[in-house]
Amino acid sequence: MGSSSSSHPLVPYGWDADWEAAFTPYAEQGLVPGRVVRVDRGQCDVVTPVGTVRADTEFVVPRDPMKVVCTGDWAAVDPEGGDPRYVRTLLPRRTAFVRSTSSKRSEGQILAANVDHAIVAVSLAVELDLDRVERFLALAWESGAQPVVVLTKADLVPDPSTLAHLVEDVGTTAPGVPVLTVSALLEEGLDVLLALLGSGTSVLLGQSGAGKSTLANALFGQDVMDVRAARDVDGKGRHTTTTRNLLALPGGGVLIDTPGLRGVGLWDAESGVGQVFSEIEELADRCRFQDCAHEAEPGCAVLAAADSGELPLRRLESYRKLKRENQWIVAKTDARLRAELRKDWKKRGAEGRAAMEAKRGRWR
Repeated sequence: MGSSSSSHPLVPYGWDADWEAAFTPYAEQGLVPGRVVRVDRGQCDVVTPVGTVRADTEFVVPRDPMKVVCTGDWAAVDPEGGDPRYVRTLLPRRTAFVRSTSSKRSEGQILAANVDHAIVAVSLAVELDLDRVERFLALAWESGAQPVVVLTKADLVPDPSTLAHLVEDVGTTAPGVPVLTVSALLEEGLDVLLALLGSGTSVLLGQSGAGKSTLANALFGQDVMDVRAARDVDGKGRHTTTTRNLLALPGGGVLIDTPGLRGVGLWDAESGVGQVFSEIEELADRCRFQDCAHEAEPGCAVLAAADSGELPLRRLESYRKLKRENQWIVAKTDARLRAELRKDWKKRGAEGRAAMEAKRGRWR
């Protein structure tokens, strides 16, 4: 640890002065710094100043699933000589990309740690699913990373005007987010993406068949990921990437590739949802009531914008859906909030019944 952070062997993997300062107490204990490049059943591969080592994660098995060892983590590892070698602790994460699991236990699952850019790969081989793009972006914003949407397989849309229209559609869905088009087959658009990824750590996300592995191979200039053809009927692949892998890009920067995600559940992503739908949040500030639900309240600026066509109805419906889902997942882990939501739902139900009774009275 005597060398400066700028000449440290781990610099290509994201090591900097702040990580070195955070690691100082562990260096004094004789532990070795490293970045987790892959996790597999209680063990992980960690790149250290002297190469990649296999380490056991037994000492980092907390009850909280959010604190398990994850690809992208910076770790303190036993020095050479131990058999097995153990990850003794993790450095505090700067960011974490988290989704809810499909289990009924309402747990979060960390997909990648210490990420600067969250690349959402969207295939142009199939019809755009803007709702899903919004879902990915909400999680990306919530993680603390900068989202980037990459429209892959652009060679399948040869008409420039059609391609521009698709980019515009996604851009409207992703305020404040760069939207890039890439053809890995024709090697078009890669230079712009590589320039963006040249510093920091990026995680590559998307559904199976989105072309993530093909894109990763194009970015590395070699076949580092297994690739299989997507089904013609729906564009879905077959999970060619089965683990999350971290690799240093040849021109600088670090890329974490992930398996295709069939389910992308929100996990306490209120601020992320608000950022994706920033225009709705701005309209909401002009509503008559501070707790307006944008359903049927008088003086609702959001509903007025939807009625006038200023706000697309699809955006409003997607916003409502993600807000409800996020409230539900948070309520499942927060008893106090769950009670408040139940009380609010009862109140709204009573108001709705009263309104219907009033209407029936007028009809009689």
